[in-house]
Amino acid sequence: MINNLQLKLFFCIFFLIALNANAQIELKNKVVDFTSLLPLENASIYIQNTTIGTVSNSDGRFLLLVPNEFKKDTLVISSIGFKTYKVQAEEFDNTLDIFLEEDVATLDEVVVLAEPRPTTGNGIVLKALEKLEINLPDSSYIQKGFLRHKERNKVEFKWLIESAITLYDSGYTVSSNKHLKINVDQVRKSYDLRDIDSIFSYVSYSNQKNSGQRLKVNDVNRDDLSTDQLIQAIKWNDTRVNGLQNLFKGKLNLLRNSKNENALFGEEVLQKHQFKLDTILVDNERKIYKIKIEKSFDFVGLQTKGIYNEGYIANGWLYIYYDNYAIKRIEYDLIAASDAQKIRSKRLFDTQVNHKLIINYMEYEDKMYPNYIYYETPKLVTVGLKSNTEMTESQKNRYNKNERFYYTVQEVLFSEIIMDHETVQLELQKDWDTDIFSLKPYNKDFWQNYNVLLESEEDEKLIKDLTRKASLFKE
Repeated sequence: MINNLQLKLFFCIFFLIALNANAQIELKNKVVDFTSLLPLENASIYIQNTTIGTVSNSDGRFLLLVPNEFKKDTLVISSIGFKTYKVQAEEFDNTLDIFLEEDVATLDEVVVLAEPRPTTGNGIVLKALEKLEINLPDSSYIQKGFLRHKERNKVEFKWLIESAITLYDSGYTVSSNKHLKINVDQVRKSYDLRDIDSIFSYVSYSNQKNSGQRLKVNDVNRDDLSTDQLIQAIKWNDTRVNGLQNLFKGKLNLLRNSKNENALFGEEVLQKHQFKLDTILVDNERKIYKIKIEKSFDFVGLQTKGIYNEGYIANGWLYIYYDNYAIKRIEYDLIAASDAQKIRSKRLFDTQVNHKLIINYMEYEDKMYPNYIYYETPKLVTVGLKSNTEMTESQKNRYNKNERFYYTVQEVLFSEIIMDHETVQLELQKDWDTDIFSLKPYNKDFWQNYNVLLESEEDEKLIKDLTRKASLFKE
């Protein structure tokens, strides 16, 4: 017969076991260039042979939550062009910065191989694209990740949403337009200061829907619009160019969608891009090509419905592993180049860089999966008044150059890959909703155990300012 004392002891032991099973260690620090002492942004920090990982922010800082079951595994900190740092996870010192030394391969080390190899940047890239069917996932999988979606002008943040997301992908050989899905699982923060500026989105949205009577910005009073009307207009404006669906299903998902018609990295890749071999570096003890992306014969265009999104030249870098031609990292900018796009970009955005993209890939079980995505694009917000139009003081403030020009940044960090067929099928049976505006209750316990991107010091300061003034949405 069990007495009360024994029963209490049993529950205490059970609680401790359960607590220990869910426990984790927190690894946080800063990655620094040993020579320059500058922070290293986008360094990879992960547990070897797993998908548990993160990247360093613009200050070189990172935070990684590691379940206890992996605490004896190897923590790897690597950055292209630097020697790799490795240590057992539980022995990692959170108090000392991580200094990485430069590591450059010489051509003499890598030229002796049995098979003939391409020697030009164009040849290497074509070989890498040819091998995408081998190097990218060829069967369905699910990734769990973290999304930070923020919008700002030159003065302040105007919008911030942080979400846990699930991505389903059927694999490289099947079109993403029909077989790629995204779900917003949890929302951590949702702050919005666009209730004034979104009048312009409302006017654009209304004029698109009602071609008969066209509104002007001066015809609309914020007090006459409901929050629902604003939200509908904001959703429309946000998803035209840089919604989650567009980011993953569109032309800027360069490798995944390279088989699509008119793909940027498709059959006509050299018509719109030229590639120049710069050097050979080292990444996590493997040789890697560094290749410059340059302009070619034709302009680059994204064929965005309802928006002139053409007339660009591409600029950036590709990093391709020497041994298997797998693409590790893409840095890809689209810069206004045609006369029409130069005028449009200057007038509407005050910048010539219209799209700025970074995609990091991680190798897991011999396939390359997206690990980190950064996408930045200017935002069409405050338009509609001519320079000689009479304006109120409030309107003059809106047209202040520092407040007028907006841009949006989306960052995605993936930290879990699920390939088990039964688990994937069970996930697919759930309701999927890609709406990052969906109001969801804040789940504190969930976020305490979920890997997120660490904010930079600038982000922290501006987010604090935003949270004091937010009006449309709140945590």
